[in-house]
Amino acid sequence: MLLKPHSRVQVFEGAEDNLPDRDSLRAALAIRQLAEGLTADDLLLVLISGGGSALLPAPIPPVTLEEKQTLTKLLAARGATIQELNTIRKALSQLKGGGLAQAAYPAQVVSLILSDVVGDPVEVIASGPTVASVHNVQDCLHILNRYGLRAALPRSVKTVLARADSDPHGPHTCGHVLNVIIGSNALALAEARRQAEALGYRAVVLSAAMQGDVKSVATFYGLLARVAGAHLTPPGGAGVSVEEEEQLHEQAAALQLPDLQLKEALEVVKGAQGPICLLAGGEPTVQLQGSGKGGRNQELALRVATELGQRPLGPVDVLFLSGGTDGRDGPTDAAGAWVMPELASQATAEGLDVATFLAHNDTHTFFHRFQGGAHLLYTGLTGTNVMDVHFLFLRPR
Repeated sequence: MLLKPHSRVQVFEGAEDNLPDRDSLRAALAIRQLAEGLTADDLLLVLISGGGSALLPAPIPPVTLEEKQTLTKLLAARGATIQELNTIRKALSQLKGGGLAQAAYPAQVVSLILSDVVGDPVEVIASGPTVASVHNVQDCLHILNRYGLRAALPRSVKTVLARADSDPHGPHTCGHVLNVIIGSNALALAEARRQAEALGYRAVVLSAAMQGDVKSVATFYGLLARVAGAHLTPPGGAGVSVEEEEQLHEQAAALQLPDLQLKEALEVVKGAQGPICLLAGGEPTVQLQGSGKGGRNQELALRVATELGQRPLGPVDVLFLSGGTDGRDGPTDAAGAWVMPELASQATAEGLDVATFLAHNDTHTFFHRFQGGAHLLYTGLTGTNVMDVHFLFLRPR
């Protein structure tokens, strides 16, 4: 941070490796103190992005930071969802779940939010410091019972939950707050679509909520490339396989994407004369089986390459790219990777076995070795994070 001498901007660094620590606790308490000193004549401007939960830890006394972290880790290890984790975090926090907005009352509060969560739910992003929590103590107890943790709770946690249960004021509201999403995956895709059209592509956004296991998502993109490619081939070509079109729709239904524009995209492809760009975004998940080095974008790209290489695609050039909008895919310095159908056979010729690298989740090592790293996507850190973007390019030969 290049601050001028005597700057009025104070910078606190903390939450190394995205985990709350003493430094981020010190920062959170300084922020709370600032908010509590405001009056009805003040405006509090809050900038929120993913990772904010770890940067703003302020457990309600007598709960300690260590106790709260231990409980969160136990819940995560037993399979609690991000929504369940956030419900517990908010109940034990001074600032999450609208606590920061409450501390600033009666000042006006404006929050400008970068969303790193599918669907942009403002109460989930950074655990919603300026969004009133809709959950109560009974919700927390229900979650703790579900994962068999209620009996093992520290006394401090029981104290805080009991106190909240008997609060005569009930849950607070946030009528003095304006929450605005200023950056999201949907916005990133809309701009990418405009750029693609400027380059001469017919471009369609499929979904900004791409979720599910990376293998299922790769199968979907493989089928999509096949079906879209068949629609692009000139009359007299191989044509569209009814079976593959049915498989594509079944795979799409299995992914349960609320905003999927598949029919609309295929209609555009059918009417297109030239190159096509199909865009999507979200956050697929990788089930780790190996101890290799990689990230979900490089894993998705390599899995899509194996799908594309299974059968000839006809007279169509196909390229698939997956990248993280923050410029860093997992613990690597690449944002992601791009692939074409001939990758698998080219890798074999170089003595690289794609299946082995996938089995070890070692996709970064694969792309680093394959053709001297030419297929890795390097953007540098972008300074923002609105999840991942996926591009499927098709061009008739």
